[in-house]
Amino acid sequence: MKQHVLILGAGFGGLELATRLSESYEDAVRVTLLDRNDSFFFGFSKLEVMLGRQAPDDVRLYYRDVAKDGVEFRQETVTGIDPTTRRVTTDAGSYDPDFLVVALGADYDMDATPGLAEGGSEYYTLTGAERMRQTLDAFDGGKVLVSVLGQPFKCPPAPFEGAFLVHERFTQQGIRESVQMTMTFPMQRPVPVTAAVSQMFRDGLAERGIEERPQHVVTSIDPAKKEARLASGETLPYDLFIGIPVHRAPDPLPASGLTVNGWVPVDQTNLRTAYPGVYAIGDVCTGPRTVAKAGIFAEAAARVVADDIAAAISGGEPPAPYGGSGICYAEFGDGLVSKVDVNFLSGEAPVAQPHRPTLEHAAEKDQFGATRRARWFGR
Repeated sequence: MKQHVLILGAGFGGLELATRLSESYEDAVRVTLLDRNDSFFFGFSKLEVMLGRQAPDDVRLYYRDVAKDGVEFRQETVTGIDPTTRRVTTDAGSYDPDFLVVALGADYDMDATPGLAEGGSEYYTLTGAERMRQTLDAFDGGKVLVSVLGQPFKCPPAPFEGAFLVHERFTQQGIRESVQMTMTFPMQRPVPVTAAVSQMFRDGLAERGIEERPQHVVTSIDPAKKEARLASGETLPYDLFIGIPVHRAPDPLPASGLTVNGWVPVDQTNLRTAYPGVYAIGDVCTGPRTVAKAGIFAEAAARVVADDIAAAISGGEPPAPYGGSGICYAEFGDGLVSKVDVNFLSGEAPVAQPHRPTLEHAAEKDQFGATRRARWFGR
């Protein structure tokens, strides 16, 4: 009898896990893939929507197109998780799988920053990116404040990508000289995986005349006064506020007993939680060593989990330890894309090799998306 694998969440991690199990272990497992949404989109697509280059419907990939042997997709919302028994309840029923993989990603806590929902802009959601497109269309100059509102957050380069692309848009509109751009963030430096990577982004900010304020955290904004209040008590004026929202684990994880300090701890060698047969991958999990919350690392983790589940079923050798490695691409504007080869876990400290923005890396990024679109959705 096939073992039942239940995957909660169909992002990078969930899609790759379902695909690998289908390709390599379809004789041993049957897979149920759950997600509360009807479609997937790449994180970088939100930048295209923000700039008006693509509409939201253009970037959606529908889960109904997932056609993998032994994999069934169901659009359901998870309402409860008992990690001890692996029982999962949803708005449509309940499941008692042999293996449970939590890949629910991270949600956004707009209320954690008072004023953000009422008077700020954000492009980390597809709806927010579309609204921001409209806001940018109406903006004709003034002070722009781009703020990372908490840690951890998805895709470490994304706040800086947004700033670079907004700079490019203002330049194309001929209003850049009438715009003052400032970035605040809680880190000591941008994208702090290594000094060399950080310097690439710091150079990008300096070249575009974007002021950076490291270790500055906006705690609230006042849309009426157009002021942002910092944790230090200082205030900064703005005409356009762009915030990277505070992240949190999705419901119902906080009530499940799986989270510690807000996230799901795992053994980073194999992504197992403290509960037998229960794994966590992607943005929702954490461990003794930091791995960035980004799709490429969830995808790599999914391959390890698939092979670990197969080894548990067959009694075979476990896979090589998860290395937290991958390639990240970042938009710098004017069609240029940087590339960073990074490995978080294989050595004593993270190792990363930055590659300066080029048109060639932009073509690689396009291929990156096309390969996964074809692999997961057959398109």
